[in-house]
Amino acid sequence: METARDYLHWIHMRTAQTLSGIVARRFFNTSTRIMASGKTLTVSNINPNVIKMEYAVRGTIVIRAVELEKELAAGVQKPFPNVIKANIGDAHAMGQKPITFIRQLLACIANPSLMETDKSLPSDVIEHAKAFLGSCGGKSAGAYSQSTGVEIVRKHVAEYISRRDNGVPSNSEDICLSGGASESIRNVLKLFINKGSGKKVGVMIPIPQYPLYSATIEEFGLGQVGYYLSESSNWSLDEAELERSFEEHSKEYDIRVLCVINPGNPTGQVLSRDNIETIIKFAQKKKLFILADEVYQDNVYAQGSQFHSFKKVLVEMGEPYNKLELASFHSVSKGYMGECGMRGGYVEFLNLDPEVYVLFKKMISAKLCSTVLGQAVIDAVVNPPKEGEPSYALWKKEKDDVLASLKERATLVEKAYSSIDGISCNPVQGAMYAFPQITIPQKAVEKAQSLNQQPDFFYALELLESTGICIVPGSGFGQKDGTYHFRTTILPQPELFKDMLARFTDFHTKFLAKYK
Repeated sequence: METARDYLHWIHMRTAQTLSGIVARRFFNTSTRIMASGKTLTVSNINPNVIKMEYAVRGTIVIRAVELEKELAAGVQKPFPNVIKANIGDAHAMGQKPITFIRQLLACIANPSLMETDKSLPSDVIEHAKAFLGSCGGKSAGAYSQSTGVEIVRKHVAEYISRRDNGVPSNSEDICLSGGASESIRNVLKLFINKGSGKKVGVMIPIPQYPLYSATIEEFGLGQVGYYLSESSNWSLDEAELERSFEEHSKEYDIRVLCVINPGNPTGQVLSRDNIETIIKFAQKKKLFILADEVYQDNVYAQGSQFHSFKKVLVEMGEPYNKLELASFHSVSKGYMGECGMRGGYVEFLNLDPEVYVLFKKMISAKLCSTVLGQAVIDAVVNPPKEGEPSYALWKKEKDDVLASLKERATLVEKAYSSIDGISCNPVQGAMYAFPQITIPQKAVEKAQSLNQQPDFFYALELLESTGICIVPGSGFGQKDGTYHFRTTILPQPELFKDMLARFTDFHTKFLAKYK
């Protein structure tokens, strides 16, 4: 599919048009069928859902950004010295240093002989590594784990959740480890594919949303039921909007799932406890299964904001709410760790039908297990050094420094974009992104439409070609008609961010003047 996308982009760059929607698919089908003549598998007989699904975070603009990097490396002259990828929450790619404890632990687990030869390793790292390896087959990270994950890690995850939730019990048997939270989210959504029923199963997702959800819903043949977050009240949501969305889509879909992202991606809001209780009451009334995407739970910056897990609130609300079915997700890719490439995450189930859980575990067993080194990173996150242990002081300092720097940049990003004419930006209460609204002049809108492009896509592509800054247009996340946004991360280190902001401001001023 990536080759096909590259081909489409090649055509776009030479015709100065982006083919989209029905036009794109018709052209794509015809041209690819010709290219793939004589092949058994072609675009005309491939799963049509794969063609329809879109993942904006790694879409056409990002493909072009990679091409620009290659052109710069080959000596091609551009009006900018480098590409700044503000499109994705990849902390290490943007200069964040790894946490020492995590990397020392990984080194020992991957190469156990270091525990004998490297005398600089702290004793608690060695003890941790030996405990982990003791739970692996053959005492090696090269062995398969159980499909649900290494047993000692699931035990530590349960202990972590109980500490986080002020003593609310957690059972390691309700926890499955996975290759990042995304894999678990897709696994859970897969359970709702039911082509034997009269309607598609509807999945309620926030708008704006993380494109993993819209892409997976499309790929699995489910029904997307969007509910709008309120930009005017810092991307909060209310029951009336949930009711509107449910009622408008209930004739078309059998709505059974409610997804919530907290803290928010791409919007950066942190839900209040009252807001969470409202969502839970709505889910109980409509008999919905809750998916709580909580991968940014360590990333809370705004004064007065606090992370509340859906599980904790649901349990504390008592009956009937504590009987709701819930799947909650966490990851090592975000937080202070930023270990995106290690692919570690987990899902915890609450009140899942036991027979369904048996089938879920059967389903994931077909993929054997998630990467064991990724599971080791999960272990480092949920079972970190304790006060008094040799690694604690450095671990605490590195963690606090990362979160303090992110908090500073969250404030800086909001103030910087809000100060630019034609742009407004809500406070970044948490997560790793801002989602500013941009005013695009009518002439620019008309120019975009003449190219068969969304106006914010047109803006983002112009920005990339002029400055090397890669952002994601808001249309890739969903937005109210007539509004335009873009998502940018807060991850660029301070000096790089100043450079990015200077390039952005200059471009935006010229863009407004050009299409005035």
